[in-house]
Amino acid sequence: MKLARTRDDLMEQLAEVGRTAVARGLVLASGGNLSARLPGADEFVVTGAGTWLDRLEPDDFAVMSTAGVRIGGAELPSSEWKLHQRTYQVRPDANCVIHLHPQYAVMLDAMGEDIRLITLDHAYYVRSIGTVPYYPNGSDELADGAAEQAREHDCVVLSHHGSSSLGEDVGMAFRRAMNLEEAATTTYRALALGDRHTAFPAESFSELHHA
Repeated sequence: MKLARTRDDLMEQLAEVGRTAVARGLVLASGGNLSARLPGADEFVVTGAGTWLDRLEPDDFAVMSTAGVRIGGAELPSSEWKLHQRTYQVRPDANCVIHLHPQYAVMLDAMGEDIRLITLDHAYYVRSIGTVPYYPNGSDELADGAAEQAREHDCVVLSHHGSSSLGEDVGMAFRRAMNLEEAATTTYRALALGDRHTAFPAESFSELHHA
């Protein structure tokens, strides 16, 4: 994706992400929510309540301040707007937060199984995975838990619920979301084959992120 320069660019990119996420089975119907901001901005756009991610139009986005005040756009922001807002507060480098409902990531977490990073892309894009215990959607506990995990991780699994992935732009955040679910799917297949240990080489992982 090209670098977004306007709010309209952000909404267009998020609409593309929404269509792709639904097509890939990463979310269904009106589940999940997406947000993004321009670098350095103290406001962000977030999908509105009840919107279907594969049918997003400009009117489906609310504009929120990072202080938590609606300042325009759709009348009702997503019930998860606090998760986005509080993540931006603790991660000034993040300009996009993608919350989806990936089946394998959620299932493995519910089973008490770690999602293993096995391929180069998993190691490079996902890096590490945080987890948040189950809290009701839209709750302060969920938003605060996700933000706290986002201090150290770019991908966070929300137990029995979904995932949160962030990045410096929309493209990077979505790459991380897709690679998180691919890592979970690969881990599931490894477990089905009886493998509980295979992972990206630790020494190469260290070199990858300290080059």
